[in-house]
Amino acid sequence: MKIIVSACLMGENCKYDGGNNCNQELMDILKGHEVILVCPEVMGGLLIPRCPAEIKNDMVVNKNGIDVTKEYHLGAKKTLEIAKDGGIKIAILKSRSPSCGSGKIYDGTFSKRIIDGDGITTKLLKENGIKVLTENDVELIKKIIK
Repeated sequence: MKIIVSACLMGENCKYDGGNNCNQELMDILKGHEVILVCPEVMGGLLIPRCPAEIKNDMVVNKNGIDVTKEYHLGAKKTLEIAKDGGIKIAILKSRSPSCGSGKIYDGTFSKRIIDGDGITTKLLKENGIKVLTENDVELIKKIIK
């Protein structure tokens, strides 16, 4: 089974601060599956490291007040193209991210407050019939990819 996975969850240093969100349990679960790593933010042209960003009023704005919505949409479109080209039906993406968050994201105030919502990439993938899970859905992931 081909699965799109946030690169940061698999140990790639592409997070906004230059680090990663390596998740060994997820890596172990995905052994034997074809994993396609994506970082929509980098694919959209943003640098590593970069200023953190959050969604507010349907725009993605970084902590310095700069609108980076265009880059986020470009990364989302590229991720969708990869999914469509590969016939991929499942993505495991980083929770709460303005790109990859599924169901919960930060509220746009940089106060660590979490609200209901989807990141830009997750929203586009879901609109196109791709199931999006996060690293917090380990038990469901195990069931789905058996």
